[in-house]
Amino acid sequence: MDYREPEFYIKGVLEGKRLIIAKTITLVESSLPQHRSLAAKVMEGIIANSGHSVRLGITGVPGVGKSTFIENLGLDLANQGHKVAVLAVDPSSKRSGGSILGDKTRMEKLAAHENAFIRPSPSGATLGGVASKTREIMLICEAAGYDVVLVETVGVGQSEISVATMVDFFLVLMIAGAGDELQGIKKGVLEVADAIAINKADGDNAERAEQARHEFELAMHFLSPVFPSWTTPVLKCSSIIEKGTQNIWKTILDHRKKMKETGEFEEKRRSQALEWMWTLVNEGLKLKFNENSIIAEKIPKIEAKVERELISPTTAAEELLSYF
Repeated sequence: MDYREPEFYIKGVLEGKRLIIAKTITLVESSLPQHRSLAAKVMEGIIANSGHSVRLGITGVPGVGKSTFIENLGLDLANQGHKVAVLAVDPSSKRSGGSILGDKTRMEKLAAHENAFIRPSPSGATLGGVASKTREIMLICEAAGYDVVLVETVGVGQSEISVATMVDFFLVLMIAGAGDELQGIKKGVLEVADAIAINKADGDNAERAEQARHEFELAMHFLSPVFPSWTTPVLKCSSIIEKGTQNIWKTILDHRKKMKETGEFEEKRRSQALEWMWTLVNEGLKLKFNENSIIAEKIPKIEAKVERELISPTTAAEELLSYF
């Protein structure tokens, strides 16, 4: 079968062939026009087989142990027979555009498990701590039979709440004993959290973890829940103890059950699909704008005027848009 034909990728993904899954993701991530056209046909061919996984987004302050947590939870689920896909978004260098892509070395045991698939993706210039194609990659993994998809984000920032618009459950990891925890994370992130988990709640840190859990529980009383049927719990977990993250998985399943009973699960998925569509429209318009030859010719002259303060940025933007 020809790799230039969509059927090559569709068949390989639906059969769960890891090499073709990886090639399909690379195709979707490509910015070449001919690849974008082929990727769109591939996505059309697999979308009917997607949407059946538990989508879990995981964020947290730097040093909270996201990768260790994911490996602990992922191994537990993979050993139970679940097929686990990890989409780990690595920070891109603003200077070179390169990224670390080190998650496979940080999750050695999980990466070697036959029921797991780890895909690091550079975040690039995308706000929200997630790669621009994370949603498409999620659907590819689901079509390939992965029933749990974990999205690990870059870190914590106001813009990073965008991950909550593509997952069923948004988990915020925190640690105790790292200064003022409540100041270490933005309020906007807590407002969309489905659960907060104090990680590293083991050994000498167990007492401090309980204190941090209590503080967060008090703080969460001042925030309105996203959905009426669910109050955000504050939990504790340990990523270095076997089954130390099992209570988190139980909470995720409880949330899923309640949301499905009230119809909020389907409502959330529908609104996420619409938001995704408009995000792609905005990205597409920006792409067409940048590819416009008339605009490309005008940009250097208009930029020079803005730099010399001959025209305001507002006027410059309106002038560029008038050529579109």
